[in-house]
Amino acid sequence: MENPKAFLQSLFEAAVEAADPARNITSFLPEPPKGRLIIVGAGKASAQIAAAFESAWEEAGHGAVEGLVVTRYGFGVECKNVEIIEASHPVPDAAGLVASNRILETVSNLSEDDLVIAVISGGGSALLPAPPEGVSLGDEIALNEVLLASGAPISAMNCVRKQVSRIKGGRLAMQAYPAKVLSLIVSDIPGDNPAHVASGPTVPDMGTLAEARDIVARYKMALPQSIIDHLNHDASDAPRPDDAKLSRNEYHIIASARVSLHAAAELSREKGVPAVILSDSVEGETREIARMHGAMAREILVMDQPFKKPILMLSGGETTVTLNGNGKGGPNSEFLLSLALEIDGFDNIYALSADTDGIDGSQDNAGAFGDGTTITQMREAGIDPAALLANNDAWSAFDAVDELFVCGPTGTNVNDFRAILITGNKND
Repeated sequence: MENPKAFLQSLFEAAVEAADPARNITSFLPEPPKGRLIIVGAGKASAQIAAAFESAWEEAGHGAVEGLVVTRYGFGVECKNVEIIEASHPVPDAAGLVASNRILETVSNLSEDDLVIAVISGGGSALLPAPPEGVSLGDEIALNEVLLASGAPISAMNCVRKQVSRIKGGRLAMQAYPAKVLSLIVSDIPGDNPAHVASGPTVPDMGTLAEARDIVARYKMALPQSIIDHLNHDASDAPRPDDAKLSRNEYHIIASARVSLHAAAELSREKGVPAVILSDSVEGETREIARMHGAMAREILVMDQPFKKPILMLSGGETTVTLNGNGKGGPNSEFLLSLALEIDGFDNIYALSADTDGIDGSQDNAGAFGDGTTITQMREAGIDPAALLANNDAWSAFDAVDELFVCGPTGTNVNDFRAILITGNKND
């Protein structure tokens, strides 16, 4: 292939386009309510969903909407009437607390004739800090930092988060009662469980305080005493899905990793490269998942099994990083560095791993590119890629060889996008 990097980037762009909230928002427009229509929400794609809904609603002749949505710094878009607030992600800040309180106020004192449109996407957990009584914002920030460093899967993290909140775990929908709540969700969760996206502010699940306590113990989380006390207080339990106050609510997944991966696979086939989707819901320790992908790529390259080359392997989901070092990066760049070590010296393997929201971790890159020569290039640049991986410093490794993938905020978020292209024989 003449330009594997351009090919892989085009697949990423197709995946992002397929997850654009504006593509099919008209399919989810409700009937106009007798009362008010209010938009609230949170997440890295929430502003884009709000803008798309507002535009489609007015084009349908239903008039203006109102509301308030919080998104990550730099991810805001202009809306006509919906106010967009920006706050910190992945660690909460005071701006997020202000937004949470204002959102709760916005849905208070509504009637059964009113309709709340909740626009929810990944990232909402950090953007909606709302510590319960006895817990400070600083304590909730500490909780998020511990969760992010724990290596726990996102479902486990959110199980804990939703038990330490006045807004998560269905509590936002409870606050809106007796108004109906319609949630439009861009899912970044493996398996697309709506109760796990942004810790389910409008969609509760059956998770319990006991389960949250078990997760804290299992991952040996050192939490502030106020949070430990809160988790040990049974009155703190989140609402259940069968609560009567939630009986009128409904939700729709309007974009997900599954749809995005299929769009990328279809484009690959159109360009003459067969494609296979390994899974849209991969979870686990990032570097271990990378080793598995690398082993498969080598097997295909050398043995033409389990797939014949040329072939494109795609996968999505959300892997996690257990922080043992103090480097820079995120799960996608760490995945690519671990993968590069696995395919070192194997020509004709090319890969891109990137977060579909455009930001991987705390830096400005979405992820990174790599191939069978990447590790050699890093060593020639005077760095030790294995040592950088051990220090969770994948960003520095790829920055040294100019292989960071930077695209900026994309306006959506269906989590990790991994594409591995195997084109020919080893060392052709």
